[in-house]
Amino acid sequence: MDLLSIKNPSFLKKLSNQELETLSEEIRSFLINKLSVTGGHIGPNLGVVELTIALHKVFDSPKDKFIWDVGHQSYVHKILTGRAAQFDTLRQYKGLSGFPKRSESEHDVWETGHSSTSLSAAMGMVIARDLKGTDEHIIPIIGDGALTGGMALEALNHIGHEQKDIIVVLNDNEMSIAPNVGALHNVLGRLRTAGKYHWVKDELEYLLKKVPAVGGKLASTAERVKDSLKYFFVSGMFFEELGFTYLGPVDGHNFDDLFENLRYAKKTKGPVLLHVLTKKGKGYLPAESDKVGTWHGTGPYKIETGDIIKPKNSPPSWSGIISETVRKMARNDERIVAITPAMPVGSKLVGFGEEFPDRLFDVGIAEQHSVTLAAGLAQDKMKPFLAIYSTFLQRGYDQVVHDVCRQNLNVFFGIDRSGLVGADGDTHHGVFDIAFLRHIPNLVLMMPKDENEGQHMVCTALTYDDGPIALRYPRGNGLGVPLDEELKPIPIGSWEVLKEGRDATILTFGTTIGMALEAAEDLEEKGVSVQVVNARFIKPFDKEMLHQILSMNKPVLTIEEGVLQGGFGSGILEFASEHGYDGAVIRRLGIPDTFVEHGSVSKLLEEVNLTKNAILEQILTMIPAVEKGRNYG
Repeated sequence: MDLLSIKNPSFLKKLSNQELETLSEEIRSFLINKLSVTGGHIGPNLGVVELTIALHKVFDSPKDKFIWDVGHQSYVHKILTGRAAQFDTLRQYKGLSGFPKRSESEHDVWETGHSSTSLSAAMGMVIARDLKGTDEHIIPIIGDGALTGGMALEALNHIGHEQKDIIVVLNDNEMSIAPNVGALHNVLGRLRTAGKYHWVKDELEYLLKKVPAVGGKLASTAERVKDSLKYFFVSGMFFEELGFTYLGPVDGHNFDDLFENLRYAKKTKGPVLLHVLTKKGKGYLPAESDKVGTWHGTGPYKIETGDIIKPKNSPPSWSGIISETVRKMARNDERIVAITPAMPVGSKLVGFGEEFPDRLFDVGIAEQHSVTLAAGLAQDKMKPFLAIYSTFLQRGYDQVVHDVCRQNLNVFFGIDRSGLVGADGDTHHGVFDIAFLRHIPNLVLMMPKDENEGQHMVCTALTYDDGPIALRYPRGNGLGVPLDEELKPIPIGSWEVLKEGRDATILTFGTTIGMALEAAEDLEEKGVSVQVVNARFIKPFDKEMLHQILSMNKPVLTIEEGVLQGGFGSGILEFASEHGYDGAVIRRLGIPDTFVEHGSVSKLLEEVNLTKNAILEQILTMIPAVEKGRNYG
């Protein structure tokens, strides 16, 4: 079949199972080839090919609504709904999103990039359906990893209580990004090996009613018999106790099994949970054999060997630099422990775990728990390092405020993927953390200019005893600068002058320092002398230096790869106002008040006007001499 010719999934209704098997092979081949060029979430999508086809054959999208939890596994859905021709642009600037996107298709009814939201969203749609009196099916598809998220468990509790018609598809591949952990994972493990029992329950009730003379009496106790049977056939029936009709486990790569169970679910009243077993990465051996999550999402790769294509001789990753420095310090301080919410591979904590298996805690997809767990450890004088992506720290915000900062506990937050992250787009950009952390009392927030300063900031954090401290660092690799052998703490709140200048001052930090220095050099050639300051402590400010800068009545430009509203630049404006620098000329560059889509970081920086040329333009218009007509070339 020509996948590029698909307009909508209605064609599936006419295909035989054999034809669907052929289609599955074609889709897998298509994905393997396309993603080898663009990169993307290959493992999750290869695992749901048959399941996605079966859902679209049995149900009628977009009338019936599919809600894909996390959205990593929506590529097959995109192909079947007419977007195969756009896969050359996947995750590229102005191209096809790697997640469900309502603006792309009427078949995408819910946008997501964070886990565990599907059940709550689906329940909202169920209630809306029933209030409006319509009859569409609502089908959230959630992974076993996402099911450990607290939000998903809250939704399960509510769905079971309301007893409304909803079909929850549990896509169980024993993996999220890394191997899943926790007691619920173990419950699912028992269910995987227990076999089906719902057919036995129904057939038993039917047979009991047919028994002469005593059939009625036996049938009156059928419910109790069926309840006993479920414990006989399936131990630990967690979902039934929550009020669901449990179906499964089902072979997620067998169309007969899928169709039988989906059609049964379709006619069953009340909440149904269909437990589908799939193989992550199915059909591509390197992805199938992945045990640690490398093939959850990748960059480009060589199809024949499975080798990931990486730049040669590239510097170490930021995640690796930070986590390995924590590991180095942990050798001399037994109080240091590491925590990750299901991201040991992405946060480069595998080595720490191998060396200190009793001091690494992977709590699963449970960001709120991870923050308060760290607080509990800190309360007992341990030194917890919580490695967490900026976009996922948003999910533990109340815990940061209430459990950590309010109690002034010594938690070290390693805020990974801060700033623009590129291809994952608006759900994953780490551009809000400065704004949502800067105003919280007791918290220290810092960001290094390079990996050498980064390792010293780790030392600063793990030797700091006066409360919570957070270190932002970007996605990708460092600059390749030499690393000092000896670690030393940096004085809290100290800034660093990188270039002296008489006409204006640039205050910036982290990833934007390079463009600021380049702009300053270009301005020197125009006769404009600009001071560049590494404002590495976003909170607290270097007040002494800031007073000195503002008292000289020079224009000040702040630059940050974060949102402008409530960000670092806003803090500088607040400082100037509070201390009477009413005539100060202060302007800000950063992320405007909009959600930034996906694309390469360089393209996105251009889109938000965060470039060297933008710096040049701002400085030249800020200097009073320019406004008076001085010619700088």
